[in-house]
Amino acid sequence: MGGATIAVLGGGISGLASAYYAARAGGAVKKVVLLEAGPVLGGWVRSSRSPQGAVSELGPRSVRPNGLVGGNTLCLLSDLGLSDSVLPVTRASPAAKNRFVFTGGTLHTLPNSLWTALSRRPPFSRPLAWHVLREPFVRGGGDGSGGDDFSVDALARHRLGDELADWLLDPLCRGVFAGDSRRLSVRCCFPALYRAVALHGSIVGGSLLSREPDDPAVSSNELVRRSRQERWAMWSLREGMGTLPNALGAFLEGRGVELLTNAAVRRIDFTGDRKATVEFDGDTITVDHIISTLPAKALSPLLPADLSVLREDLSRIRSVTVAVVNLEYPGSVLPVQGFGHLLPSSESGPVLGVVYDSMLFPQHNRRDVESTRLTVMLGGAWYEEAYGGLGAGEGEMESLLADAAEGAVRTQLGVDVRPTRTSVSLNQDCIPQYEVGHWKIMERIALEVGSRRLPLSLTGASFNGVSINDCVYNAGSAVATLLRTHV
Repeated sequence: MGGATIAVLGGGISGLASAYYAARAGGAVKKVVLLEAGPVLGGWVRSSRSPQGAVSELGPRSVRPNGLVGGNTLCLLSDLGLSDSVLPVTRASPAAKNRFVFTGGTLHTLPNSLWTALSRRPPFSRPLAWHVLREPFVRGGGDGSGGDDFSVDALARHRLGDELADWLLDPLCRGVFAGDSRRLSVRCCFPALYRAVALHGSIVGGSLLSREPDDPAVSSNELVRRSRQERWAMWSLREGMGTLPNALGAFLEGRGVELLTNAAVRRIDFTGDRKATVEFDGDTITVDHIISTLPAKALSPLLPADLSVLREDLSRIRSVTVAVVNLEYPGSVLPVQGFGHLLPSSESGPVLGVVYDSMLFPQHNRRDVESTRLTVMLGGAWYEEAYGGLGAGEGEMESLLADAAEGAVRTQLGVDVRPTRTSVSLNQDCIPQYEVGHWKIMERIALEVGSRRLPLSLTGASFNGVSINDCVYNAGSAVATLLRTHV
């Protein structure tokens, strides 16, 4: 199928990265068309700047450079000419070292060194080291049976104890997935932990014995080498994370990729000659292959009715809604220095956590006077319970969310002044939930696509990772597999 025409569905970070890797495939790919339902590209990766120069992130705000997937994204930045735009945060920085959990009406510092791990720190009744040292002697997996999958909460509670389950893994799941640790799959959300227990019988032992895969092409990249030498913990971009999709869009335009916005896909059909037709607003195209980065639930009804098994499995992968409230306060109002704090589900349902943006990336602060930028995350798996039945209009809902965010900052950080700037972004169905058994759904989807020999590749946050790093890496893997097996 040399000189293939490929349609990429979705213009978020996964779709843009898929088009990027396909456009670099040389003669194997003749044409790439990207279809985005909305008016702009970038998906949930969006930034805004106030008239005073303060940058606000409406979605992801930082990226970790760790491991193969983290290095892969840094290679992408290098290729796009963004190396000089990177804002790193080193591991020695208070913004990287200090993370907090709010419980019992108090802000607690999580252990961040050997000394703090060996000493008893509230809310924990024992030193963190005690929980870690006893873990290798615990038998079984998350429920003691060593089964094929179990929840993050079951793993933590069985192997690490109730306190770490309640005050470490529970808030971590809320911060990363906006999800409930009692429902999320450890096998799919934290695969390294699952493999450690499955292969070595212990989180600690497996972590010590496992080795992170490496790629010489990644390791030799100048930006990757710099991140390791300087011990980066995370990074952003000088003009905000929205710079990344903007740069990808500019690259793709330069490579002749058709970027069609306001082009919602209405129907997908597969022809007898192993081609596909995509009907979208205003037109229909015939292509050799489709790379779909659409949310699984959005893709399901677009497929032919005879693919009922595939449609049903895709519809099972649900997502949750997160409200992102950006607040700016006059002066320096934070009582602590650090990345931010999370809340366990037992403490507060809809308030997931607060990020201390002005500590994290002071380069994004306003230019004229000192201020403090914070972001409050609300909703997730608790959004419907807290706000779904209110029947509020858009303006009323924004006001409710802003009030909830300001109340959280006042109660949890002791900030009594009113913010000088507030913005609310309601990100509908933005984070997929990999619930227990998600891996079985993934296996059935792969089997159905393969057995039917469909000219269809599935990637994006619905399937194998929700982070920017995961989305970029999995997009590259999907294109590499396509080139190896179909083109």
